[in-house]
Amino acid sequence: MSKQVERHDISDELYVYLQDNSKRWYARIKVVDKWYSKATKQKEKEKAIGMAYRLQMEYQFMADRNILVSTKRFRDVAEQTINSMQVLINKSKAKDKDKDKDKDKDPIVDKYTAYIQLLRKYHIPFFDRIYITSIDSDKLSEFDIWREELLGRAPAKSTLLNHNAAFQQVFKEAVQRKWMLVAQVPQLSTKGASAQRRAHFTHEEYERAFDAVLALEQNSRKEKTRQIRELLLDYMEFAVNTGIRPGTEMESLTWGDINIDSNEHNIIFYITVRKGKTVKHTGIREVVCRDEIFSSVQALRERFPNRKPSDKLFRLADGSSSKELGKAFEKAILEIGLKSSPHGVRTLYSLRHTYITWQLMSGDVSMEVLAKQCGTSIAMIEQHYSHVTPKMYSKELSGVDLGKAKPKVKDKKTSGSKQNQVRLTELFKEWQISYKQRGCI
Repeated sequence: MSKQVERHDISDELYVYLQDNSKRWYARIKVVDKWYSKATKQKEKEKAIGMAYRLQMEYQFMADRNILVSTKRFRDVAEQTINSMQVLINKSKAKDKDKDKDKDKDPIVDKYTAYIQLLRKYHIPFFDRIYITSIDSDKLSEFDIWREELLGRAPAKSTLLNHNAAFQQVFKEAVQRKWMLVAQVPQLSTKGASAQRRAHFTHEEYERAFDAVLALEQNSRKEKTRQIRELLLDYMEFAVNTGIRPGTEMESLTWGDINIDSNEHNIIFYITVRKGKTVKHTGIREVVCRDEIFSSVQALRERFPNRKPSDKLFRLADGSSSKELGKAFEKAILEIGLKSSPHGVRTLYSLRHTYITWQLMSGDVSMEVLAKQCGTSIAMIEQHYSHVTPKMYSKELSGVDLGKAKPKVKDKKTSGSKQNQVRLTELFKEWQISYKQRGCI
């Protein structure tokens, strides 16, 4: 909370003061038996006094015409705004419950829940007891600097849009309750950091990362730690070979979401993604899988012989989920010097970017198909992977086809193409039988 460090009385109804969190003077004005605070935007005391007289005249002018509002501190307005949004959330949930609607697809609940989280984490801690009518461009600039330090980076434009939307809810509440005038609402900036290239792994780097996690698993001291690292290996294979988002999308997958179908002599293997970042906008999507993840699927089947369709796919031996996969992955790539890259810090989420990058560089999949597979838009792929897309058309652009180098497939269980093909044939038969018997492979 800010404290008053200096004060200069001008009259019984007017004074200026400094706070410990600003170098600019504020004016305190008494009009119609009520005190109001307003920023003078001046660093020099004499100029601040002159501005205080002017503000006093403006407040008296508004009071004479019944347009003077009784302002509130930001925290009070924000808390009232949160209460109002919570009412809307509760109503929407009750309505959806009556309709037996999937709550994950409710935009009202998701939107206002996100706004509440942003207000509590960023806006309320910074603006706190500042009067909402005192928030001006200078104070917003201070907030921008503070927020960037808290984030550890310059916020992207999409981040700013979300923050501003939450901020505007507070100003809207204040205007509706006559705690500020529309003319007093400050203009919020949307100038964020430009889109950056996404950090990914080359095929060789991914092999090293996989081997590093495998080494950690084999040298685990505790059984639970070993299980986490074992699960991470399968998690990595799924992410880097399907493009499914690590986090909610991956962790919400169940055995019932893995589907197997046949089309003449071909086996179609796909995963249904039901929850995640874009599902509420695009609906559920089906991700077609390639044989790179079959060994991981089989490893999971062997670890969970009594699996049911509703069981989570990525879980430990006791059935519990783990929040340690990201930390285990970070430990592994940190030890082998792959945490940092020319395009930013790598995380578990970088495996999704790796999948998209590999697919673009192979040139085997169109951007439209890739966008649907990954649950994103063509525009987003073009925006973040523009450095890769020319390589999709290397033959057309150069007039020379040097052929595509086939990446080495990481396989924990099988080796040799003929042996692998025979094994896959047997696996599919076994999976189809299991699917018919228990509703999952």
